[in-house]
Amino acid sequence: MEYRRMGKTGLQLSVLSYGSWVTFHKQINDGIADELMGLAYDAGINFFDNAEVYALGESEQMMGRVLKKKNWDRTSYTLSSKAYFGWRGKQNKPNQTGLSRKHLVEACHEALQRLQTDYLDIYFCHRPDPAVPIEEVVWTMHNLIQQGKVLYWGTSQWSGAEIMEAHRAAQQYHLIAPTVEQPQYNMFERFKMEQDYLPVFRNVGLGTTIWSPLAAGFLTGKYNNGIPEGSRLALEGFDWLKDRWVQEAKIEKAKQLLLLANELGVSLASLAIAWTIHNPHVTTAILGATKASQLEENLKALEALPLLTTEVIERIEKILQNKPVMDLS
Repeated sequence: MEYRRMGKTGLQLSVLSYGSWVTFHKQINDGIADELMGLAYDAGINFFDNAEVYALGESEQMMGRVLKKKNWDRTSYTLSSKAYFGWRGKQNKPNQTGLSRKHLVEACHEALQRLQTDYLDIYFCHRPDPAVPIEEVVWTMHNLIQQGKVLYWGTSQWSGAEIMEAHRAAQQYHLIAPTVEQPQYNMFERFKMEQDYLPVFRNVGLGTTIWSPLAAGFLTGKYNNGIPEGSRLALEGFDWLKDRWVQEAKIEKAKQLLLLANELGVSLASLAIAWTIHNPHVTTAILGATKASQLEENLKALEALPLLTTEVIERIEKILQNKPVMDLS
C-alpha cells in the first residue's frame, strides 16, 4: 500500500482508505463490517472515515464496536468523524446542528463515545456554516486539538475561498488552521479539486480525503442497464443520487469507459479509482464496499495506476469532455 502525507503535515494516510457512508447499518451488519475492515487493515489501509450523520449515529456505533473487538494498536490507524448535520434527523433542535462552538464540542464528545476512542485523528466540519463566525469555528477546533480530543481538523465540501478565510482567521489569532478537505472527486465531479482548490494547494497546502471516487457506484458500470435491486441508488432516501448520476449522457460515457477498462484488462471501478488517486493533490480516496469481493476489486486500483499513461489519460479525457478550464478573462 502506498502512503501519502496529508498536505503540509507529518500525518501519513494510505492512498486508499475505507469509509462507512450509506453502507454501515443500512447495507451491512456488524459481521460484514468486521470482515471488511479487517480485510482493509490487512491490505495496509490505515484510515477509517465516519460522521455523526451517517445512519444517524449508528454508523459510528457499529465502527466503534468493530474497532473494540479488533483491538488493533490505536497508533496504527487514523480515525475521523465529521460534524454539522447532527444525528437526530428530523428531531434535531436548535444548537444540535451547524458549526457553533456548542455543537462542535458536544458532537465531538458524542463521536468519541460512539467510536469508543479517546481521540479523533481528524475532525471535519462537514459543511460550511454561514451563520457562525469563522473565528468561532477556528477557535473551537483549535481548542479541541489543544485538549487532546482531536489531532488535526479539516473541512468537507467547503469552497477554496472559505478554506482560505479559515486560514486568515488562524493566522490572525495564531491558531491551528485546517489541514485537510474532504471533497467529492471522481471522473464526473472535478471542479473543486481541479480548479477551485488550486490556490489553496499553492498558497497554504491542503490534504484531501476524497469521497465517492466511484460516483456512488455509478463508475462501476452496474447502473449502465438500470438500477439493480439492493444497490445504493435503490435505497430509500437516495433519489438525489439517482437524479445526479443516472443520466443518459453519463451512462453513455460510463459505457465507453467500460470498453477502455476492458481493453486495459482491469475493471471500470479499478480504472476510476486509479484515475482519482492519479491526481497528485489527492491524499487518499475513500472506498465504501459492501462485499469482500468489491473491496478486493477496488484495491486493485493500485495495480491499475501504472496503466494511466499520458496516452490513456488523453483517451479518458476524450470520453469525459468535462475538464475544468480556468477563466483567464
